[in-house]
This record gives sequence, structure tokens and C-alpha cells, in this order.
Amino acid sequence: QVQLVESGGGLVQAGGSLRLSCAASGIIFSKNDMAWYRQAPGKQRELVALSTNGGRTIYGDAVKGRFTISRDNAKNTVYLQMNSLKPEDTAVYYCKATYYSTSYEGQGTQVTVSS
Repeated sequence: QVQLVESGGGLVQAGGSLRLSCAASGIIFSKNDMAWYRQAPGKQRELVALSTNGGRTIYGDAVKGRFTISRDNAKNTVYLQMNSLKPEDTAVYYCKATYYSTSYEGQGTQVTVSS
């Protein structure tokens, strides 16, 4: 059974930082591309950051220079370090694992940034 469990969300003031974690089980973690997506109320889901199984990282334009994705294949965990948070970063953040055409997603964790 595949599980992706996000943690680390919460309420933070603008300019603050949070670190999200996503612990995966039931997959061969190192073979998966791991990504963070987010969805704010009334908005489309958007890619925040991607860490490929080959070591590349890709960021959405809205978070470049502020967020950092990293992964620990030994711990089957992907992280999202979020700095200089803005109110517009408020959203539910989802972790997604993809291996070829198979994807799994977690339940999400709420991040709220107050102004």
C-alpha cells in the first residue's frame, strides 16, 4: 500500500519560514520524481517544485529563490524549505510521487501565511 504523508504545515507570518516533509512508503522512492504542488481556494493547482530521480530540480516561477526542494532517498522523504513566505503562498500543499505513468499523491498540508 502506497502512502505519502505530508507534515510541517501551519500558520506563519509573512516573511517567515516553514519546512514541509513528505514521508513515502510502498514505493521505490529513489526511482520516483517527487514534487510539491499547491492549491489555493478558487485557484488552479500549480507546481511548486520538482525533484527528479536523476537529481534535477525545477521550481515554479512564483517560488524561485525562496523555496528549496530536497530529498533523502535513505529516509524516503522529500522536503520543501519555504522562506520569505508571502500571503499569496497560502494554500494546501500536496506531495506527489511519479514513476513513468504512475502517480501517487498525499492528503495535503495547509499552509497559511498571515500579513
